[in-house]
Amino acid sequence: MTLSIATPAEVSAALAAHGYIPDDGLSTSIYLALTLQRPLLLEGEAGVGKTEVAKVLSRWTGGQLIRLQCYEGIDVSQAVYDWDYSRQLLHLRASEATGESLGLTTSALEQQLYHERFLLKRALLQAIDSGAEQPPVLLIDEVDRADDEFEAYLLEVLSEYQITVPELGRFAAVRPPIVILTSNRTRDVHDALKRRCLYHWVEHPDFEREVSIVRMRVPQALDRLARQVAAAVEGLRELHLYKPPGVAETIDWAQALAALGVTELDEKVVSATLGTVLKYREDQERTRQHGIADLVKQAFERGFQRP
Repeated sequence: MTLSIATPAEVSAALAAHGYIPDDGLSTSIYLALTLQRPLLLEGEAGVGKTEVAKVLSRWTGGQLIRLQCYEGIDVSQAVYDWDYSRQLLHLRASEATGESLGLTTSALEQQLYHERFLLKRALLQAIDSGAEQPPVLLIDEVDRADDEFEAYLLEVLSEYQITVPELGRFAAVRPPIVILTSNRTRDVHDALKRRCLYHWVEHPDFEREVSIVRMRVPQALDRLARQVAAAVEGLRELHLYKPPGVAETIDWAQALAALGVTELDEKVVSATLGTVLKYREDQERTRQHGIADLVKQAFERGFQRP
């Protein structure tokens, strides 16, 4: 599949057709990333839909989604490549048993052992050496959790789209992957990596866009319930919680309420289902102290407002 996109509006329409409703800024950033073949760094609070961007791009383009989950201490053997030592050992023993290794020099034996068939390609090498007609979508998730050293290595890979394996040589991408990096900003990503990437800060959706997201992802929810849920979540985000609910929690809450046969919010149902949208006891207590009745009242009033 070859992408043919002329405007950010076409990107917006394509993403919506595959289950993601972006704002204009995100559509423009994705358009530029695809057009200029540049990595796109998405920063924002957890739960605003950064990871979902890569998933929907994979569905839209038909490229394989390759996900690298970053964490403290991640290194080349976990992110780029490693050797299948158990298979190498089996090969060595089989060679000895059959006499194949007799007369081979150490160099010749090493060439057998460090063959590509024993290479374990991790996420970065898979994306660089894909070989697929449609470039894969490489998701480098939560890059802010990785160490400085790994971030520096990542910069080198994304600059040239090539990886060198000392025993085999250089692997270079015929078609560069579509690269999406995400960060929850637990620490600042270095300026050098940011300069290599296009950048977009992902906000929580505004009220009407969140209503549209709920309608799309939870079609069994009635329109008034979708509006009340979006309004209630909007109110929760104003309470300065430890972990404000993201779009994922909004969808979870709407799905839970629809599964219970709820058609509109009330104090009892909000209190009973609060754990689907707030995942910390302290946040639930703060919400109850604020007053669930006030939250429901706000949800009804906001839900009745039309753009």
